[in-house]
Amino acid sequence: MHPGPNEPQATQTRPAPVRISRLRRAATGMFAMLLAVSLSAPAHSQGRVAVVRDAEIETLLRDYAKPVLQAAGLKSSRVEIVLVNDRSFNAFVDGQRIFMNTGALMAAEVPNEIIGVLAHEAGHLAGGHQQRLREQIAAARTMTIVGGLLGAGAIAAGSISGNSGGSRAGGALITAAPGLAQRNLLSYRRSEEMNADQAAARYLDATGQSIQGMLTTFERFSRSLSLAGVQVDQYQISHPLPRERIALLEELARKSRHFDARDPARLTQRHNLARAKIAAYSGGAQAVARLFSDDRGSLAARYGDAIATDLSGNSAASLNKLDALLREQPKNPYFHEFRGEVLLKLRRNDEAVKAFRTAVSLDPAKSPLIRARLGFALVNTGNPGNMGRAIDELRAAVQADPDNFNAYRTLSQAYGLAGDIANAELVMAEGNFRAGNTREAKVFAARALQKLPKGSPGAIRANDILTIGN
Repeated sequence: MHPGPNEPQATQTRPAPVRISRLRRAATGMFAMLLAVSLSAPAHSQGRVAVVRDAEIETLLRDYAKPVLQAAGLKSSRVEIVLVNDRSFNAFVDGQRIFMNTGALMAAEVPNEIIGVLAHEAGHLAGGHQQRLREQIAAARTMTIVGGLLGAGAIAAGSISGNSGGSRAGGALITAAPGLAQRNLLSYRRSEEMNADQAAARYLDATGQSIQGMLTTFERFSRSLSLAGVQVDQYQISHPLPRERIALLEELARKSRHFDARDPARLTQRHNLARAKIAAYSGGAQAVARLFSDDRGSLAARYGDAIATDLSGNSAASLNKLDALLREQPKNPYFHEFRGEVLLKLRRNDEAVKAFRTAVSLDPAKSPLIRARLGFALVNTGNPGNMGRAIDELRAAVQADPDNFNAYRTLSQAYGLAGDIANAELVMAEGNFRAGNTREAKVFAARALQKLPKGSPGAIRANDILTIGN
């Protein structure tokens, strides 16, 4: 989870991050109510999103998604669930990734609402909507070009004949072509969204889950539009209006055998623990208190309060609160994980190592993020005798999660403290290469190549990094 005391913060406000990277945002999404379509732009928009890493929340989202992905005929191992640091209620897909905003988790009062969102996005993936959207955009570009050529031809013909009416008609064709192309594209997008809604309903029914969460979400959007006094032109939006989607889902709900199904109590508790963590990181103790104003004594409320207490600078008091939580749930891996983070801040490094080891042993998902933090704690002890174990943990972490730049950096430190400078520099070359820092990667690769035995696997990899792009 959280960066250790010697790691720089990538951003100042973020829910439970280990690493934040920048990824492009796709156009195919459930709750982006308005889509600005540019016929000269690629299928995805040009915006970039902040990605948050957290073992507890990532595991929860994967557990939510696994049944619906299976129902959709998708392999869960090939679909990545990515948490986005954004307070709006939104989700979208890009490639084989489903992006989920932290704001969606905060707003969703029950797991079923988020599961409904994931089911809808699974519908986009299973339906191949992204590829077909690219094809539709290509067709829209063609329509615009052809319309422009026809308009130019009419203008030219009018000029030759001296007919000003022909020129006016040609101008109208040029003006109308982009608008017609955009409307055709948006019409396709609305149809696509309705198809994803229907697919989501099938997946939920197949897994014995309710459609109620999706209905609740659309009713929320409908109320928001009404309260805002928004007049929406249905021909200028990419998604069906909430009332249309509500009507469709209500019809599907009447046919569902599982409409009254409820989330298991254990899953609801995990959901609230995740919401508490996000609230603490995004708004501190006040945000946690607001979120759980009706039940401030709940486990989730106290968890959020413990995190907020640590973030406010009182790590000792936070540790006492976490110990009280662990007396209630001694096998909760994420309580032990956060306890390790607090102990690092208190410079009780050996105790932090024990806390992270316990978290790793209890973690059902075997998250590489927690293993990376155990490696960091071992390095942070400064004890040369711990470096072998640190290297083992960190190598396993980057093998399972090769995009975790912080883990590469810590692994490099471990090699350095163990006296293996060649591999320390090779690891930094690899980490920078995977992070897209090509120039830095080549600098470290050149240094490593001077120290590694010729023909060794490490030397071959360093040479590969040096020659890529040349």
